[in-house]
Amino acid sequence: MAKVCVVCSKSKTTGFKISHSNIKTKRKWHPNMQKIKILLNGSPRRVNVCTRCIKSGKIERTI
Repeated sequence: MAKVCVVCSKSKTTGFKISHSNIKTKRKWHPNMQKIKILLNGSPRRVNVCTRCIKSGKIERTI
């Protein structure tokens, strides 16, 4: 299962790490994903959600 947010489809992004001598090497940025239990289409599911969606209240958590 890929680390993708179920709500906003956020996933890892790629780019370059640039040193002081301007040497470019590839790197990745990973979003802060949390596996939590939410109501998805009326049923409780354990899914990956980014912390931005959790904080903004875009989801309804279950117990």
